[in-house]
Amino acid sequence: MKKIGFILLVIITSFISGFALKSYIDKQEKNTINDKKVTGIGGIFFKCKNPRLLREWYHTHLGINTNQYGAVFEWYQGADSTKKGFTQWSPFNEKTTYFAPSTKDFMINYRVDDLHNLVNELQKNGVTVLDSIQSYDYGKFVHILDIENNKIELWEANDVEYEKLGKQMGSKTTK
Repeated sequence: MKKIGFILLVIITSFISGFALKSYIDKQEKNTINDKKVTGIGGIFFKCKNPRLLREWYHTHLGINTNQYGAVFEWYQGADSTKKGFTQWSPFNEKTTYFAPSTKDFMINYRVDDLHNLVNELQKNGVTVLDSIQSYDYGKFVHILDIENNKIELWEANDVEYEKLGKQMGSKTTK
């Protein structure tokens, strides 16, 4: 009888240990998934001599649906293919100071999840955060510098409101 009790105790202990280990592994995997920071390209911004003429050229020769700000590319999200996502393409006047303090002729906008937590983490790691988070109906934005002083825009997108804004402006997306 003692032998059966001991075997039963070993089985129960093994089961509980296995369950605890599985819970720990699942938690680690979940943390890895939640640690994802950049989810895609939110926009490409670059300097040019004449933004209006360049937008017209891209519309005429490459069929990009342009508007006063550039163009919006529409796509469906990989994590949930029922949800749309958007990427902005914008030529800026060559004299713009919007990319400052970077001296580069471009700026990339990255789509991110949970901008507030990401900014806190970046600050803890010594990354230069150039401004405070700005909130709009279509998302939250902040600017940082990478190690080569390229200005980067981070965007926690609200794609539903972004699409509404485009429709209000009468803009067509490029699909």
